[in-house]
Amino acid sequence: MSLNIFRVLGDFSHLASILILLHKMTQLKSCSGISFKSQALYLLVYVTRYLDLFSTHSLYNIVFKILFIASQGYIIYLMATSYKPTNDPNLDTLRVQYLLGGAAVLAVLFPYQYSLWEMLWAFSIWLESVAILPQLFMLQRTGEAETITVHYLFALGLYRALYIPNWLWRYFAEPNHKVDVIAVVAGLVQTVLYSDFFWIYYKLVLKEGKKFKLPV
Repeated sequence: MSLNIFRVLGDFSHLASILILLHKMTQLKSCSGISFKSQALYLLVYVTRYLDLFSTHSLYNIVFKILFIASQGYIIYLMATSYKPTNDPNLDTLRVQYLLGGAAVLAVLFPYQYSLWEMLWAFSIWLESVAILPQLFMLQRTGEAETITVHYLFALGLYRALYIPNWLWRYFAEPNHKVDVIAVVAGLVQTVLYSDFFWIYYKLVLKEGKKFKLPV
């Protein structure tokens, strides 16, 4: 995949979201308000998508792939060990087996090629589109969130939203570019899932400087 400003901004927004989350956890020594299920799904997304790590020829891609896998693995490690007592599993109750099953079915039914690598890549794309659902469901149950947690979610959503103009740029600027239908559809699904969150974030956190709280 070639680089353009939207792709680069999206990747750095993605990395920023992870660093924001790590900063929150290490500063507060807590993972309260963070969905372990969402974080585990994201780790699975990175591992299944970046199996081509050692065959990648772009230094940019290699660095980011390593950063995503390592930082996400560290988040899971902290949540499963040092900060485990601060995690409330009674709030993190979305049944992720349906998300895993749905992504697996779509990956098997609609891969670009029937090879293990292509199906794992498709699985990671579909799974990423819904991996945030446990976190959003958890947020809905609690009704509010710490500001830094909300910034993490905004940066994560912004990453995917920036990939939309990236796809448009590649379509119009690159000759013989083929539309990646799976990535586009999954990305649009993910952006739609964030739509309500973006509006509340803008209205309360950015515009009014208030604590993020879902309307009753």
